[in-house]
Amino acid sequence: MTDAPWDGDAVSLVEAFRSGERTPLEELDATLAAIDASDINAFSHLDSDAARKAAANVDVTQPFGGVPIGIKELDHVHGWPATEASVPLKDEIAQFDSTKVARLREAGAIPVGLTTASEFGGVNLTYTRLNGATKNPWNREHTPGGSSGGSAAAVAGGLITLATGGDGGGSIRIPAGFTGLPGLKATYGRIPKGPEMVMASLTAVSGCLSRSVRDIARFFDVANGFDHRDPYSLPRVDGWEAGLGTLRDALRGKKAVIALDLGSAFVDDEVAAAVDIAARALAEDAGLELVDVPVKTPELSYEWALSGLSEIVMRLGDRYPDCAADLTPEIGFGMQVVGEMYNIEARARIEAQRVRMNETMAAIFDEVDFVFASTNPNVAFGVKGPLPDVVNGVNVGPGNNGALTIPSNIFGNPSMQIPAGLVRGLPVGLQVLGRHHEEPLLLELAQMVEQARPWPLTAPR
Repeated sequence: MTDAPWDGDAVSLVEAFRSGERTPLEELDATLAAIDASDINAFSHLDSDAARKAAANVDVTQPFGGVPIGIKELDHVHGWPATEASVPLKDEIAQFDSTKVARLREAGAIPVGLTTASEFGGVNLTYTRLNGATKNPWNREHTPGGSSGGSAAAVAGGLITLATGGDGGGSIRIPAGFTGLPGLKATYGRIPKGPEMVMASLTAVSGCLSRSVRDIARFFDVANGFDHRDPYSLPRVDGWEAGLGTLRDALRGKKAVIALDLGSAFVDDEVAAAVDIAARALAEDAGLELVDVPVKTPELSYEWALSGLSEIVMRLGDRYPDCAADLTPEIGFGMQVVGEMYNIEARARIEAQRVRMNETMAAIFDEVDFVFASTNPNVAFGVKGPLPDVVNGVNVGPGNNGALTIPSNIFGNPSMQIPAGLVRGLPVGLQVLGRHHEEPLLLELAQMVEQARPWPLTAPR
């Protein structure tokens, strides 16, 4: 009998199933028991019966054959709650599997339940009226971030090896950075959305929270590729996992700039020092040429938020404004702002700022192949917030919290969060921004760090 869930990565768990060291049913029972005993509040819904039925019949020769996985609360699983982590939608039930969930099932993964998220994915803090606060397994007084906070907490907390995530403003990279995990925000469209894909601001991408670079690569092998329900999805690319370790020579001589604050954010001094050390070590290991080019991205947190909040108006429909009191304060305030300020002139300003960001980012990548930045401006903050608005004694406003990650969501380029050690006992991360469609190079860089300076696969128990 297996007493505890697997403490390695998903790929090694599949290998254990294939060798007979472990069975999917044993692993599932250990996973469910650990979730039940956990105090980090990483799951909002479990479907034990369906998971046991799947585990009893799974083909372990599949890429994720037998692996219990968490599904982010904002994803759809047929017959499961479709709440968007919001009280007004607490009785909604999903009518279909999302495309990536369907592909994961086909690859042998076993969804066990929904991992908690911030309401509508709108805040980098996983604390809602519907589910309460999700805790960071490194320190339960701190948040795992958001919006994929439950996925990050579950993976780093030793409950599961893999969970889905989404990143519309940093929602994979931010919680991965706060919990010591690798996390890839891919080129826009790499993994299709839908069914019922919402066009909206075209910033959100799908991905995963995992413990290893090879898990990320295998996830993308399974989930990427065009689907006609998402007309903006990209053609399929094969060989993500097989390509790991083959691009070391291709990296040598490429150019990188270290711009820890991207020229627009404020980064905690201790965090900046740790990330700078990690960036320089990686540049040396990879044979990159560090260059000095200007990096100053526009600060567009307000425009990003205003644009994204229009999706929430659509999702709530005629429930709003009567449901306003049931929304978390940040979402409720944002909805009020949308009602007062979102008009054709505001939309025009948002699009003008979006063009400005795209041109700024394009000019940077005319000069370099990679930008090294901090993933987060701070270490993880309090489990119930508020969002930090003071850095190094300077009043910076709450928008500072997403200023390092939002640029890649607007521009649509890939960015990789790589664990970079601890500050004040909490994980911090190095973010590597790359050119569109060059995720394999980012994974190669991350694997170099993973091999040279291995990070803990889970938080200390």
